Amino acid sequence: MATQSTTRRSSTTRRSTNSNRSTAQRSASARKAAATRRRSSASASARRTRSAARTTARSAGRTASQRAKAEATGLQAIAQQAERVVLIPVGATLTASDNVVDTVKPFVQADTARREVERLQRRVRTNLRKFERRGNTARNRVERRVKRTRTQIERELRQRRNQVQRAVRRNRRELERDFRGVRRDVGRNFDRIAGDVSPLS
Repeated sequence: MATQSTTRRSSTTRRSTNSNRSTAQRSASARKAAATRRRSSASASARRTRSAARTTARSAGRTASQRAKAEATGLQAIAQQAERVVLIPVGATLTASDNVVDTVKPFVQADTARREVERLQRRVRTNLRKFERRGNTARNRVERRVKRTRTQIERELRQRRNQVQRAVRRNRRELERDFRGVRRDVGRNFDRIAGDVSPLS
């Protein structure tokens, strides 16, 4: 009996020791997991903060660069406008002068003047022939279009006339058939009435 009670006490002590140890292990594991979660959350937060800082820095740099470019572009545009104000009249004057010289040069001597007049006449004749060909082409195109439209309208009119004629013939046949049927019914009714009346007389 003493041995059994001793055995029972030792097994109870062992079970409570195991229970205390497993509770301590679970508590330690839970603390370790919580610490790991806190570390991973802190590192994720730090990564997000670093990423946001880099994005902000890039955005600020881009904005500053764009502002500098815009200012430089504005200054260049003002300078270009000032140059254009000076260069346009100079270029227009030089172009007009060159045109006058080129126009007068062929007519200074008699031979060159005659050749220039002939050249201008040839150009006028060529342009007239070109205009004539173009007008002829346009006229032919219009005539073809009118002919095509007329043919199409005539075809549609023929089709509609044929449809109307067919409808009229069909309706006339139906009316004649109905009329014959009515006349036949009237004849039968008349014969029947006459047959009914003759015995009475």
